[in-house]
Amino acid sequence: ELPLPSEKPQHEKHRTESPTSEAPLAWAVLGKMRISSVSPDSVQLQWSVPEGSFDSFMLQYRDAQGQPQALPIDGRSHSVTVPGLSPSHRYRFHLYGLRGRKKIDHVSTEAVTGTEESKELPLPSEERKREKLQTDSPPSDAPLVQAVLGELKVSSVTLSSVGLQWSVPEGSFDSFTLQYRDAQGQPQALPVDGGSRSVTVPGLSPSRRYRFHLYGLRGRKRTDRVSIDISTAEPDKLPLPTEEPLQKKPKTKSPPSERRLLQAVLEELRVSSVASNSVQLQWSVREGSFDSFMLQYQDNQGQPQALHIDGRSRSVTVP
Repeated sequence: ELPLPSEKPQHEKHRTESPTSEAPLAWAVLGKMRISSVSPDSVQLQWSVPEGSFDSFMLQYRDAQGQPQALPIDGRSHSVTVPGLSPSHRYRFHLYGLRGRKKIDHVSTEAVTGTEESKELPLPSEERKREKLQTDSPPSDAPLVQAVLGELKVSSVTLSSVGLQWSVPEGSFDSFTLQYRDAQGQPQALPVDGGSRSVTVPGLSPSRRYRFHLYGLRGRKRTDRVSIDISTAEPDKLPLPTEEPLQKKPKTKSPPSERRLLQAVLEELRVSSVASNSVQLQWSVREGSFDSFMLQYQDNQGQPQALHIDGRSRSVTVP
């Protein structure tokens, strides 16, 4: 719905073309967009809103194949990491500030991704152990090792993404880096803010096993690492349910030997929060308990998606 603008900046033109009747909407102003970090496959951008506020933002750019891409961003955010880019490639990014579905202001910037050789964090060999990484540090680095990563856990799985969570039981990190190999075997690195304890990895392939390595960094130095293996969902094994409610049907047709299993009862599913690119859902379990949950839906392209959720959870964010 938002075609990429021409390569020439249209910043001033965009602001002055609004008719007089729309003047109140134009008082939200975007500050300069700048590059805060660059890797071979990602770029982190930051901006300010010196006047007014926006309901949401939209970042647009063309990928290495020239195809337009659009990344919706929550109106409270003033930074974004763009993953899945190609090394040594020049990108032009356009950030729009929106009120409802209307563009109010826009700024642009250019960035060049790093080269493959510039990667400072090569993927570890599969045999390398976390203990070796920690004990290899010389004695002079001992104070840095006091920041410790907790277990890396799965919070959600779909056909094309994985949600991960972790804790920091001791100390703190300046930032994190999540590393993995994509479906083509190419190394990918996703920078994560030091205050974050979760990340969603997009752009994965269905029915594929991935190994994720999360590094905790002090400055640019790795001080701890945890890893996990996860397989994305299989489309053929996760058909979407029919539109008709099926809650009553299983109870009446189940043989007596299965009646015990059906004493676990779900309460109403409700929406707890909505953003421009995510929805948070909550539910309760009125009776009994479940081993796990499965949330299913269809994406914008009509493709079925499925989120695996831990049986103890009572909420999920759909990214």
